[in-house]
Amino acid sequence: MQWNLEQLRQFVATAEHGSISAAARHLGKAQSAVSTALGLLEADLGVVLFDRSKHRATLTDAGQIMLLEARELLRQAQALNQRALALATRNDGKLALALDEVLPRTAIRMLARDIACHFPELELTLLNGTATEVADYVDQERADLGFHFNREPLRERFDERHIGALNQGLFVSEGHDLLQKKQVSRTDLARYRQLVMHSEDIEENVYSPRVWRVDNFHTIAEMVADGLGWAVLPAHIAAYGSHNTPLCQVYCPFLDLPQLSVRMLWCQGSSPGVTAHWVEKRFMALLQQ
Repeated sequence: MQWNLEQLRQFVATAEHGSISAAARHLGKAQSAVSTALGLLEADLGVVLFDRSKHRATLTDAGQIMLLEARELLRQAQALNQRALALATRNDGKLALALDEVLPRTAIRMLARDIACHFPELELTLLNGTATEVADYVDQERADLGFHFNREPLRERFDERHIGALNQGLFVSEGHDLLQKKQVSRTDLARYRQLVMHSEDIEENVYSPRVWRVDNFHTIAEMVADGLGWAVLPAHIAAYGSHNTPLCQVYCPFLDLPQLSVRMLWCQGSSPGVTAHWVEKRFMALLQQ
């Protein structure tokens, strides 16, 4: 068999984009080149991958099975490249970290101070963003490590490790009517506007018919402080001291609010150096304080 990884990439792109022309545009190749590559791949494999009698590039039964195999081979090839790059260019003099904007600011500040103390010559890059943006930074190799809340499935090319968990709770502004009760019910919550975290198609549970959606926990906390509604917030954000009025936690027994899992992720095949391992352990300790 003479098939190659480039043919597999074109096969996967055609399956994912639904047509040879769309795959060619995505890959920046001529449509005829992609069509030829697919024909050669089918000949080398000895199976028909697409049903060409239809308008779209529809996978045959054999094509669906081969798509899974092709994706796995491409993932392994990417991991091999990452490992080779790490071995060839390993340099603990530089480190790029991607940090979820919801992580405790105090912990991040202390981490930066400790890095400066222990690695004074290190060239450090810090990138901040949403949980999805953190994953994107690592995926694009702009960051060596990413630290974010576990809010979405792990991408295939990543490895991960759980490094901590943070509390969350239901909060209202000082003087809110819900504070008049020792514990509130679902019916009580439904009477008031809920402020919901919503970003990258990831949304928290909704319990009120009146809802506002916001893509930033810090903004939600400020809106809660302004008396605009109640919200489920990470406890460290609710306790942040810059709000106009203090936020108060409400006890609601029917809401089972688990701790928010924090994970570290990196590309498969990469080899984090001594500095990266130190950062992982130190940040884990800071999140426990």
